[in-house]
Amino acid sequence: MIQSPDAASRSEEALALMERRRSVAAAGLIEPGPTPEEMDRLLAVAARVPDHAILTPWRFIVIADVARAELGALLAGAYRAGNPEMEPAKREKFAGIMSRLFPAPVAVVVVSRPNRETMIPPMEQELSAGAVCMNLLHGANTLGFHGIWVTGWAANNPEALRLLGLGEGERVAGIVHLGTAREVPPERPRPDLAALVTRWRAPERV
Repeated sequence: MIQSPDAASRSEEALALMERRRSVAAAGLIEPGPTPEEMDRLLAVAARVPDHAILTPWRFIVIADVARAELGALLAGAYRAGNPEMEPAKREKFAGIMSRLFPAPVAVVVVSRPNRETMIPPMEQELSAGAVCMNLLHGANTLGFHGIWVTGWAANNPEALRLLGLGEGERVAGIVHLGTAREVPPERPRPDLAALVTRWRAPERV
């Protein structure tokens, strides 16, 4: 297919953005973050993923503004209550870390909720939720923001999941932190594709 010069330029720019994308630690993401209007657009982009049988096996929880500190305080309390036998100084140290789990301007919890009453394999539905996380990162990068996709304690602790509002059969596919990078880290080593890629060919007949 022959592209027009303008189309070729846009294609090159889009690929270059994906080639340059870097994860930035949540603590390194500062204001400005996406506006509510930009977040609506990013979530619409995130939702444009392969979704066999149109099950929508995922949903979003957006954490922004004062909700970040409010949720952090609740998570710190949950950590204290869940570790009563821990040495107090150590417990307070980790509780303080939990209170600061949402330092970036905006965080999006992508919740995986596979429908187990269909013939679509749960893993396929969970992969769709993973694609949502990646779309969200690429969309944010296109708008000039940075981000990171993480999980960790808040994505696995039962009380933390209750505080986040997850229901039965739901899991956190990822917590995507978004904002402006205080400093973009240098490029890291990438996989050696020559060691990972094979080109399938029909087996030779004997």
